[in-house]
Amino acid sequence: QVQLVESGGGLVQAGGSLRLSCAASGTIFGFNVMGWYRRGQGKQRELVATITRGGSTNYADSVKGRFTISRDNAKNTVYLQMSSLKPEDTAVYYCNLRVHITQVADYWGQGTQVTVSS
Repeated sequence: QVQLVESGGGLVQAGGSLRLSCAASGTIFGFNVMGWYRRGQGKQRELVATITRGGSTNYADSVKGRFTISRDNAKNTVYLQMSSLKPEDTAVYYCNLRVHITQVADYWGQGTQVTVSS
């Protein structure tokens, strides 16, 4: 079984920085993409950023230039470096692993709270 565990959330002031980590346990096969999603208060879950094993990245327009996603394939760990944080970044951030074999399978972490105060 694949499990994802996030860490690094917390309370920061606007303009500050925070680094999230997500470690995936278990054996991961084939093509896979790791990423971060978030759900703000009263909002739908939305894409923040994704990254392939080869390092190809994709970011939501709202975080481009401020957030950086990276991964350590040897550790099956994905990171999200968040800078210039804004109150609107406040949300529960979820780690995601999408595995592409014969079918697509999604795995989710429990989420870590990020609160940005103004």
